[in-house]
Amino acid sequence: MIKTKKDLKNYIYLDRKANFISNRSLKDLINLYLFNDIAFFLLLLRKCEYYKNKSNIISKIIYFYYKIKFKKKSMKLGFTIPENVFGPGLSIPHYGTIVVNSNAKVGANCRIHVCTNIGASGGSSMAPIIGDNVYIGPGAKIYGNVVIGNNNAIAANAAVNKSFEQEGVLIGGVPSKIIGEIDIKKIIKHI
Repeated sequence: MIKTKKDLKNYIYLDRKANFISNRSLKDLINLYLFNDIAFFLLLLRKCEYYKNKSNIISKIIYFYYKIKFKKKSMKLGFTIPENVFGPGLSIPHYGTIVVNSNAKVGANCRIHVCTNIGASGGSSMAPIIGDNVYIGPGAKIYGNVVIGNNNAIAANAAVNKSFEQEGVLIGGVPSKIIGEIDIKKIIKHI
């Protein structure tokens, strides 16, 4: 959770690193945020988180401003990602539908693809808790009161409705099961 300016800078830096965005010059960053919608979305997400977590009235006004911009960008890209769910190093490689429940918690260095749903199940408010360094393939559905351990990969179109707390496994299928072992550093290159 982003609470200080230092946290905000760190999250932004790690998100850029996860998306292979360099910090070469001011001109490069201006071009990036004007022409790279996902990079701008991630910046708005982190600014919303920072100002939402502050308690003074000025921060709440600034939060409202960023929230409007964030909502517009979310609708354009097809992302429904609430604040304070993802840890630093979030990577979204493509535009497309991503829906995440506000009660979900996802650790650092998550790489999430299109047509993914992370949500509650059966009217319950319990949502998934996903560890650090997790790859979520296109079309994956993760729902219910489940825990996914660190350094795991969820295959494309998997339906995950039970916990997998082991590390270094590939989870896939409908219903989901462990398909094999995996070295997550081969998939998530920036860690």
